[in-house]
Amino acid sequence: MHPNWKTIKSKSIVCTFLLILVKAAEAVYFMDKNVVDRFLKYVTFNTQSNGESTSSPSSDGQLKFGKILAEELIRIGLDEVEVDWNGYVMATLPSNLDHVVPVVGFLAHMDTSPDCSGKNVRPQIIEEYLGDDLVLNKEQNVVLSPRRFPEILKYKGERLIVTDGTTLLGADDKAGVAEIITAMEYLLAHSEIRHGKIRICFTPDEEIGKGADHFYVQKFGADFAYTMDGGELGELQYENFNAASAHLIFHGINVHPGSAKDKMRNSMLVANKFLADLPGREIPEHTENYDGFFHLIKFEGRVDRTEIEFIIRDFDRPNFETRKSTLVTMVERLNLEYGEPVGEIKIHDQYYNMKEMIDPQFFLVELAREAMLSCNIKPKIVPVRGGTDGSRLSFMGLPCPNIFAGGHNFHGPYEYIPVRSMESACRVIVAIVARVSEM
Repeated sequence: MHPNWKTIKSKSIVCTFLLILVKAAEAVYFMDKNVVDRFLKYVTFNTQSNGESTSSPSSDGQLKFGKILAEELIRIGLDEVEVDWNGYVMATLPSNLDHVVPVVGFLAHMDTSPDCSGKNVRPQIIEEYLGDDLVLNKEQNVVLSPRRFPEILKYKGERLIVTDGTTLLGADDKAGVAEIITAMEYLLAHSEIRHGKIRICFTPDEEIGKGADHFYVQKFGADFAYTMDGGELGELQYENFNAASAHLIFHGINVHPGSAKDKMRNSMLVANKFLADLPGREIPEHTENYDGFFHLIKFEGRVDRTEIEFIIRDFDRPNFETRKSTLVTMVERLNLEYGEPVGEIKIHDQYYNMKEMIDPQFFLVELAREAMLSCNIKPKIVPVRGGTDGSRLSFMGLPCPNIFAGGHNFHGPYEYIPVRSMESACRVIVAIVARVSEM
């Protein structure tokens, strides 16, 4: 053995390690810059979905945004790029392997919530968050404060993107869109990263529960997929609510109040009587983690007719069915009490807990978990206290856990996203496809 072999070997290891560090730094810079540039551009498009619309997509802005995304996907070099009549954007990154591995998909939704304006979004960049109150809008006194939102202190010293206090930001889910495209661009620029065929899709109308209405699983052609639609850094989700909506009508009798004795029946008071019998603590304000709830979302009434609407949520399927039957029984009890049909109810199931579909293929969760750990990200496996396209897609035959996109305080002016979280999401996508290449 050469006398200096150990020294040469040691230097080689050091050089290899330094090369890895340089490559990692290059990747962070590439993803950081590109994902931010994309996100800042994407949020300027008004893609607010409209729950009252009967068209698909429900707003013109989504279709316009989809076409712009398709042009960008062609420009960076993806194949099979298309936008269909319903606004779904699909594309392919071909395999660079000489053998066949499963096809993995990544999805995000283009629309923003109807709950807050998505028009004229003017994001602000906080270069270094110091842990203080952030005055988003001085004139309207909109302040993003750690006293109300203590989670923001996790990002002290980091770069944040926030709103101007008059609109939502759109991180839900334009962050996911930007992250997927940036990861695909990075893979195209780094052919040394081995990967199989990758399919991507950007869906419309997720925020109004219609994101999977016109999605064709066979056309998408993936064996499994991940939605990039979660919250904070590290979130990994494969459970969500079972969900239903309930529409109730209460009938009254309206006569002149001066001669109403023993004749009038005020439907609003009947509705209030119904509401008073509900479990008082089983509402969103008093629930968390795996707790289910009844959520009153509409109350419109006159003396002769009152309509109320609920959404019903529960992770446990038997408890979910019990909640629905509870409302039906309460209406039946009122009808018996009044001796005639004063109330009627219609319940519509919306989506179910994707855990039923993911559990038999739990390797998908482990795959994402390992990818996060390889990126020095601590996985946070938590339930989705809401819905996701992945839920319906899982029941349609495309198992689809959910991964963080990085944002906080969705659907309102206090929304923000740390830049590091977006860059980390890009790296997780790359790590997942690299692992799939070894399957």
